[in-house]
Amino acid sequence: MSNVIILGGHGKVALLASPKITEEGHVLTSVVRNPDHVSEVEATGAQAVVEDMQELDVDGFRRLFDGQDIVIWAAGAGGGDKERTYAIDRDAAIRAIDAAGERRFIMISYFGAGQDHGLSEDDDFYPYAQSKADADDHLKKSAAQWTILGPSRLTNDEETGAIDVNPEEGDSVSRGNVAAVLAEVVNRQELTGKTVEFNSGSTPVSEALDNL
Repeated sequence: MSNVIILGGHGKVALLASPKITEEGHVLTSVVRNPDHVSEVEATGAQAVVEDMQELDVDGFRRLFDGQDIVIWAAGAGGGDKERTYAIDRDAAIRAIDAAGERRFIMISYFGAGQDHGLSEDDDFYPYAQSKADADDHLKKSAAQWTILGPSRLTNDEETGAIDVNPEEGDSVSRGNVAAVLAEVVNRQELTGKTVEFNSGSTPVSEALDNL
């Protein structure tokens, strides 16, 4: 079993994935910014650590990752302020990647992320799209053993445990299904170097990942 650290541990997907990860026997550390979220995070079986990732430099992330085998980036500014989006989704993510070294690094991105997103700079979604494109590119060029998850539009529908991988177009996927994919990928070192784009579908998660 592995020591796993998840950044953005109070996010909806992270909260759903955390008990799945700990039930597999992994030791999970969950990083949150707000100390008021510690009890909710620790109820998932994780150990909470309070840190503001916007303030951490590369050495700070290195200390945070000491003893960890797998880093999961589930953090995000959540839209709104574009400067905070760049600061978290791009700059902090890049510092975390640099600090991770040769560890496994699982990045939660989004379906269709890339430099060819086609958005103009005055589009409200541009800061997020560009930040994710830059962070994903940096991860691919890094020393990390990376896997990028590209779920399509997130919903609060019930988890079905079934997905459609590498579809031609994005549709939607429940946060529960994203959590199921994330927890499964923790156990799948063979997915290193792969980008997994997916919608909800009819193929069980484990079987869908077997076919990549």
